[in-house]
Amino acid sequence: MDQDMVMRARVELLSANRRVVRGTEGLRIYRLLTQVQPEVYGSKLAYVLVEASASLLVQELPEQRLALLDEAVAVASALDTTNPYRTKVMAMALAARRELEGRQTQGM
Repeated sequence: MDQDMVMRARVELLSANRRVVRGTEGLRIYRLLTQVQPEVYGSKLAYVLVEASASLLVQELPEQRLALLDEAVAVASALDTTNPYRTKVMAMALAARRELEGRQTQGM
């Protein structure tokens, strides 16, 4: 892991002055930092992945939306069961995945 990239990502988080950094910037930052400290950043990554799956950028791309939600479920599943945010982000990711699958089934 490139420590300069990790340090840069942490500085970006501090300078963002927001509780959760969203969008592609948030995805990039949390994907990197989750590799280093999964229990600290994993729940935020899962949250941002669920948000990204609903963005206009992937609205008409169900495979990409599903991939984002699958990643969110995987990240949430990897969190320790004692993590206070695990249940919440897991439920969000699974609900969004069920909703997407329901839409795909109705569209057939």
